[in-house]
Amino acid sequence: MTNTTSALRTSVDLDELIAAARELSLAARWPRALGLLESTAVAEPADRARLALAATEVALESDWFAGTDLAPARIGAAAELLPEDDWDLGFARLRHAYYRLLRVDGSVRFGPDGKDPAALHAIRQEAYALRDRAPDEVRGGWASMYLGLIIDNQFGEVDAAPAHYTAALEAGESGPDPLLAREALRHLGGHDHDTGAHDRALERWRRATALGAGAGNVPGTLSQQLLLAMLARDTGDEPGARALATEVARWAGAIGAGRLAAQATNFLAGADPMGPPKETESVG
Repeated sequence: MTNTTSALRTSVDLDELIAAARELSLAARWPRALGLLESTAVAEPADRARLALAATEVALESDWFAGTDLAPARIGAAAELLPEDDWDLGFARLRHAYYRLLRVDGSVRFGPDGKDPAALHAIRQEAYALRDRAPDEVRGGWASMYLGLIIDNQFGEVDAAPAHYTAALEAGESGPDPLLAREALRHLGGHDHDTGAHDRALERWRRATALGAGAGNVPGTLSQQLLLAMLARDTGDEPGARALATEVARWAGAIGAGRLAAQATNFLAGADPMGPPKETESVG
């Protein structure tokens, strides 16, 4: 009797596979998401480019929350498969440049001091260009979001940034893109907090927390919870603030979001999570 073994062949829609990888990334399963994308063999150059872009997005999230250095190689791989003027590739480069400019001499630094003026000018101009040539409203909203972040955190022009966050929020709500709306609400709430409008900040941060959780954004939801802990401290509820921050530190450590875990630990030691982070803190 002869036994024969046949290989089981399966076919998965590429859209569904990329969506699954993105959801894994949002759940802080960055190595699994990259493994899924990079183990998928496709024949068409356009499909290879889509996989490479998705891997770049995962790498950017991992670098942001876990402190890895995966994005440069993935951006380079995507650039080999895409035209130089591809919008999504340009946006990935913008995100990475923003992240790199926040880190000066091994520490996180807000504002323009100690940074290359030419690099700052270039990233600002690129954000405007991406916004103006965005192929749809949501991507234009993401460019507005990063334009606000650049103006706010790289140039220190705090009064000019909220208009860009508001444009991003409008795009996120009409898109709809809950992650974009969440990001905009997070930073609009930060400006509310800084001007003493704590009730307005609480409203926006609660909405941001719910939107992030609904979209499956685990580290982003934890970072929002830490801001809610800060508001609890501001309003005199120190036990509540400490209880929430303790759990954020525990959960962030468990999922490998080391910078967020450090930020929560520093908050428990008295640090302001809205202030300039230490070298090991999350900046997102």
